[in-house]
Amino acid sequence: MEKCLRPHHGMCFQFYEGKGYSADFTDHMGRVIKELEASPEQKVVLKAQTDVVCKNCPNNEGGLCSSQDKVIRYDKEVLKACGLSDGCEISFDKFTGLVKTRIIKAGIRSDICGDCSWDYICRSKE
Repeated sequence: MEKCLRPHHGMCFQFYEGKGYSADFTDHMGRVIKELEASPEQKVVLKAQTDVVCKNCPNNEGGLCSSQDKVIRYDKEVLKACGLSDGCEISFDKFTGLVKTRIIKAGIRSDICGDCSWDYICRSKE
């Protein structure tokens, strides 16, 4: 079964170190990443909406993010930088490869999500 992913989570996965909003959130995020990395060829559907990662997030209010405007902006910028469109299907490894090449290595990550509350983690690892 395909997993739906928010496009900006492709950046979060690059720097994730087990920190998050709560123990439930970090445990769940860790499991999601592990599952995706165990089968990198599996298809994911990129959509600017709450996804499998958002399940245990305290900002998920009835299926909508309380920071909706900000995270949709992140999602759109990731899709644009990677040359993808909302709703597209792509293998997880190809998607993460595009994020690494076109966003992280290109040095534009902070332009996309520099106002994120977790930015300090990403900055420390770039």
